[in-house]
Amino acid sequence: MTTGIAIRHYTGDQAPALRPLLLDVYTEVYAEAARTDPFASPDRFAEGLDHWTARPGWSCVVGYDGDQPVGYAYGAPLPPRSRWWGGLLTQVPADTITETGTRTYALSELMVRTPWRKTGTARQLHSALLATRREERATLLVDQAHPKVHALYGSWGWTTIGDLRPRLPGAPLFHAMLLGLPVAP
Repeated sequence: MTTGIAIRHYTGDQAPALRPLLLDVYTEVYAEAARTDPFASPDRFAEGLDHWTARPGWSCVVGYDGDQPVGYAYGAPLPPRSRWWGGLLTQVPADTITETGTRTYALSELMVRTPWRKTGTARQLHSALLATRREERATLLVDQAHPKVHALYGSWGWTTIGDLRPRLPGAPLFHAMLLGLPVAP
């Protein structure tokens, strides 16, 4: 596998046409987890995908090796009074979780198909998605059952602000993380 993937950018207008590809990659990447964890089911993911793609400002990058999709990342800005922080279990200053609609970009998903893992593809997708964001910071949630993923994000500059359990049935415990973003051109 090559790390010289081609990255294509998408917006919410393109989400309906992109949906089958995103679902196919998710189903492949999470096939094992979905066998035992209802939270990882493709149906649950499809509901979440539809929720995210309907958000104003949703953006996505997909990496391709030739004509093969290798992975993707997507997210959207958090609106004022966002429910994102609703499951936060750690005390943080109120101004840390106050949203304006333009302050924080939530990176909802980042996944890479197995043949392209450990090739730098995840970092390329991550960087491409966040490079043009105009928000001052980004946030994401990392399942606490995946310490290697948490450490990887830490090595990319993300900091943990606390524990968070989303108010979704069967949701695991997450690390809530933040990353300052450079001002986009």
